[in-house]
Amino acid sequence: MTDIKIFNPPKLGKPLGQYSQIARAKAAEYVFIAGQVGVTADGVSVPQEDFDGQCVQIFANLYAALQSCGADWSNVVQFRTYMIDADEIPKFMAYRLREFPKFFADGAYPPNTLLMINRLVHPEFRIEVEAVAAI
Repeated sequence: MTDIKIFNPPKLGKPLGQYSQIARAKAAEYVFIAGQVGVTADGVSVPQEDFDGQCVQIFANLYAALQSCGADWSNVVQFRTYMIDADEIPKFMAYRLREFPKFFADGAYPPNTLLMINRLVHPEFRIEVEAVAAI
């Protein structure tokens, strides 16, 4: 039986966005989902200038990966996000602010580490997100 507790200890302070400081999970199995980029199952890339569209596709890909393992958003215990342009952080935060309440209705958002990097595997990709789930 999976037991996931997502929380923010008072001594760590309030998170800076839609994430929590800690996820504690007891599970029979863990699923590690490779970083997803803005590419459909047919191999079509979301245009470079459509940052929000890349986010939509990335999280659709993550959800498809979760479903393939019999899981859903409630099983996610961690995200790691890679971006190539710090000026797009507000766009990412706006996406999360709009969409995460739909994904995580209880408001317990999994921890997320946001890393700024030089580039991703193809130059048209602006953002990549990986996930860990407990099932």
